[in-house]
Amino acid sequence: MIATAKLRFARREHLGLAAAEFATLARLASPAKIQSFLNAIPANHEQDGETIHSVRAVLAHRCAHCVEGALVAACALWVHGEPPLVMHLDCDPVDYPHVVALFRRGERWGAISKTNGALLRYRDPVYRSLRELAMSYFHEYCDRHGRKTLRSYSAAFDLRRLPAALWVTNDAPCTEAHDRLAGLRHYALVSRRETLRLSRRDAFERRMAAIVEYPRPGFVMAAATGDVPRGDPRRLGRRTGARRR
Repeated sequence: MIATAKLRFARREHLGLAAAEFATLARLASPAKIQSFLNAIPANHEQDGETIHSVRAVLAHRCAHCVEGALVAACALWVHGEPPLVMHLDCDPVDYPHVVALFRRGERWGAISKTNGALLRYRDPVYRSLRELAMSYFHEYCDRHGRKTLRSYSAAFDLRRLPAALWVTNDAPCTEAHDRLAGLRHYALVSRRETLRLSRRDAFERRMAAIVEYPRPGFVMAAATGDVPRGDPRRLGRRTGARRR
């Protein structure tokens, strides 16, 4: 296995990818192009059971939920000489965590995010700290009842700390990589007292949050109630969520 912890540019032989797989990542030469690629592939609704696809598996299946999209985004950044950084966003147990890939322009942070709705997507590199970036997701991060559920964020995690075989070419679920992210030290965004004072999103906001780009096959959106559809990729299986807690 080739040591990758200090490599600035990820080469094909370092990642273990086939030529066509690597060429796909090589074409994603900017954060905006990476985000457009993730937007263009359908949401992974995990219809055959819970998944944590590796980069290779996402490229093969052409679908992803948030963790899987973050792995692809981080790998593409690494191919172009940027560190493969990700951040884990954790929430109240009633909701589902989220993962984004991070990049910097000068001293400012931005994020690449795979999500089926419109509200938790790309963030331009204008944020002075990871806390500021995480807070940009706070208002829109809610459960189906309109409760704001985002609670904490992790430090940036460099995926070069893990063997590429665990998250780039793994044919099995990337459980170990996922658990490393979920187990990172997290920093609170709101106190318990502040949580008690949070307002709920109104009915109009909940209806807007219920709109998804890739509806689950056979699913009819409950727009009248504003329920967040199960197709929202933040809804990573609670078995996974329970394991990270």
